[in-house]
Order: sequence, then C-alpha cells, then structure tokens
Amino acid sequence: MQLSHREFQDLVRRAYNELPGEIMTSIENVAILVEDWPSPEDLEDGGIDRREQLFGLYKGVPLPERGDFLPLLPDSITLFKRPIELVCGTWEDVVREVRTTLLHEVGHYMGFDEEDLEEMGYG
Repeated sequence: MQLSHREFQDLVRRAYNELPGEIMTSIENVAILVEDWPSPEDLEDGGIDRREQLFGLYKGVPLPERGDFLPLLPDSITLFKRPIELVCGTWEDVVREVRTTLLHEVGHYMGFDEEDLEEMGYG
C-alpha cells in the first residue's frame, strides 16, 4: 500500500488530533515530522539494523528528565512513511499503524520505555 506524502501527513495529523486530552495537554515544544525513510543516524538512534523496521523515532528529552526548563530546540517525533506502508496491506492497516506508532513515540516523550509501551499495547 502506497500513499502520497500528503495523504500520509493527513493521517498523522488526524492521529495527533485524536490523542486523548490528558496527553494533548502534556505535549509542548514537539515537532511531528514525516520522512520517507530513516537515515543511518536514525537507525542508530533507534537501535535498529534495517530501515524497513523503524516506523517512528522520538528525539529529545523525555518529560520526567526535564525538570522545570524547556529545551531550546523542540523535541521531535518522526514517522517513517515507507516502512509503515511496506507492512500494511490496507488503508485501515496504515491508519492503525500510524496511530500506534504515534502513540508509541509520544510514550517515549512522556518517559515510558519499550517494556512499558509493550505492556500498554504500543510495542
């Protein structure tokens, strides 16, 4: 399944707008980005060997580690379009994976680790 860049961005925007209110009020100074593929640096940061396996990446300082200051630069959450499309056979699959990936990366922003996210169903 392959979408245009705009269609994919619209799905990300929709998933973002559907985040629960308590999460939305916690998100501050975070850029939500869409890229076709992760870079070699993204793969290294995500601890992944193959670019087809990285759906999203959070870069920044998680909320619990910040204290009372905001970083000068925004944190970022990037969703990688092509890896998501490769594993999804239908429109509904893409919609579900975009939502799950966004929630997973927002979870990292909020301070959850991989084990926590797995237990919550966003692994």
